[in-house]
Amino acid sequence: MAIQAKTPSFHFSHTFHSPSPMPASLSLLFGPLRSMSMASKPQRIRKSLELVTCKSNPNDNQQDYLIDAPESVGDGFSFSGGKYSDEPSQSDEWFKKGKMVRAHGVAGSGEKAKDPIFGLTMGVSSQTSADVFRWFCVESGSADKHPVILIHGFPSQAYSYRKVLPVLSKDYHAITFDWLGFGFSDKPQPGYGFDYTLGEYVSSLESLINELAISKVSLVVQGYFSPVVVKYALSHQEKLNNLILLNPPLTAKHANLPSTLSIFSNFLLGEIFAQDPLRASDKALTSCGPYKMKEDDAMVYRRPYLTSGSSGFALNAISRAMKKELKIKIVKKTR
Repeated sequence: MAIQAKTPSFHFSHTFHSPSPMPASLSLLFGPLRSMSMASKPQRIRKSLELVTCKSNPNDNQQDYLIDAPESVGDGFSFSGGKYSDEPSQSDEWFKKGKMVRAHGVAGSGEKAKDPIFGLTMGVSSQTSADVFRWFCVESGSADKHPVILIHGFPSQAYSYRKVLPVLSKDYHAITFDWLGFGFSDKPQPGYGFDYTLGEYVSSLESLINELAISKVSLVVQGYFSPVVVKYALSHQEKLNNLILLNPPLTAKHANLPSTLSIFSNFLLGEIFAQDPLRASDKALTSCGPYKMKEDDAMVYRRPYLTSGSSGFALNAISRAMKKELKIKIVKKTR
């Protein structure tokens, strides 16, 4: 279904609501795309592992952490960082394609972030920059062409648009980014400069768009972040050519987060589950739809939860904010 109004135009495509890793509906709007490879999850191999320590930064004096293990085995997390292997990964290759963009000032006193459970100062990888947040962005296509900004859903990453970027780059300047709290972007601990409310996301989006594009843009957004982008669009229509919504929450029923996401809003239990990479990424992304991921792709989505405990705490804060604020905003609009 599509709706189009006068300039700036607004469209939406709605099939079923799912925090899917790949916005397939985009193929209907910009041309046929290759679908994601369908593959069954590999069976887990149980064998003893030799524990090896590693560091996230050669100059980091923080304590050594986690284990080195094959990507097909095990899971875990650390407050100061960690990963499965030092071998090149799909996540590393994706990071090389992007750049860090600084946008939206950090609020607060600048105090070092502490975890909400034990009150311990979090590691270097869990601390944000002191003044302006860092956003991971990937661009494709000539900067002279019309900019199209692809905005991922909750709880996905910019990586979900990896197959869309080269298609759009033929006719557009295609840009995608990780929201604060996701992927390679900063993940501020709630209470230390960013609290993950929808209002904060609107203002931070405004700052980022001002950094990415000086001309009019087209915005494509998926899922539960649609209300954030719509609110931005209502206040900045002069900045938009098109607004395209993919699987947006439209009614009060859609305002209810699925159980795989709402679980992270629960007190204490949510904190525990959000530190499990398989529950925070794999299950949240695949349980609400027919999508299956290759193991290499799944590792990209898991990576933030393996490298920093702040990813899980951000997930808790976002889940709580959306559970509360989505229902208020959508119910008001449907009355």
